[in-house]
Amino acid sequence: MTESKDNLEIDAVISWVDGKDPKHKEKLKRCIGNEKRGSIPGAHNTRFDSVNEIKYCVLSILKFAPFVKKIFIITDNQNPNLNNDIKKFFPNKLDSISVVDHKEIFEGYEQFLPTFNARTIETFMWRIKGLSNKFVYFNDDFFIVKPMKPEDWFLNDRPVMRGVWKPRPSFIIFYKNIVKFIKRIYLRKKEVHLKPTFKTSLWWAASKLGFKWKYFKINHTPHPLDRERIEDFFKKNKNIFLNNAMHKFRYYTQFNPVTLYNHIEIKSGNRQFKPYDEVYLKPVNRGANYIDRKIKEFNKDNIKYICAQSLDLAPQNDREKLLNWLENLLSN
Repeated sequence: MTESKDNLEIDAVISWVDGKDPKHKEKLKRCIGNEKRGSIPGAHNTRFDSVNEIKYCVLSILKFAPFVKKIFIITDNQNPNLNNDIKKFFPNKLDSISVVDHKEIFEGYEQFLPTFNARTIETFMWRIKGLSNKFVYFNDDFFIVKPMKPEDWFLNDRPVMRGVWKPRPSFIIFYKNIVKFIKRIYLRKKEVHLKPTFKTSLWWAASKLGFKWKYFKINHTPHPLDRERIEDFFKKNKNIFLNNAMHKFRYYTQFNPVTLYNHIEIKSGNRQFKPYDEVYLKPVNRGANYIDRKIKEFNKDNIKYICAQSLDLAPQNDREKLLNWLENLLSN
């Protein structure tokens, strides 16, 4: 039986960073040291720069998922300064927004700070104080574009998982091992840092739960999660979390935490799967009318979410066209 929305408390969690903040830049510079920024996985500018996507992410939750109780924005001693936008569109929701510092979720594990790694942050995001047992995780470039219901995210008190089953990425792993071997032998490197991939990060998560030949592949959509189930797994398998959180930048064998949490659900019997219901766009080096074509896709009845990556690298005209479309959608 589906839990009624009157009894179900759902929060939202968003990870966010202002890469143009001078203090953040200096902190990042100290951690990089003498290495070239471009050679460090996950350290390039576009992972930190933004065009105020967080504004549209938050407003889309307030407009299309008004049942969400609180929205927590995880930051590193920063503030997105959204008060004026929230006052303009949703003045009665101002108190529902909380900014959470990294120090809160890493309390007791401060040795992992500072971190510039989303996977490290996602490993501990469930430790936000006051977070509901049911919460939905967003990147700041995820936007809801259609009205949502609690049962879109939680059914029978369990998360609804969006994705598809995929086979173990054996070829990628084999190829990476060959690259590692060659670099060690011919370049005489004792420590070889392989470039992380999205698929392998998902597979490492599934393998932690004993999956041998397939994994449940997520995509760039909001992810409903069960805080209590994650915490219980953490207490029984603390080293899995600590080993994942030790990397300040992305690391080849680091797993995708959201995928780990999904596979915890699957191992416990959850079989509530749905399609992605999303449109992904990355308007960088695209042809003419790319944004127009994507906007047509947004308007399809089955599309609930969009993810717009690397808007900071998009041509100004494309960026303005997309943001104007979002502005109109959220203000009507």
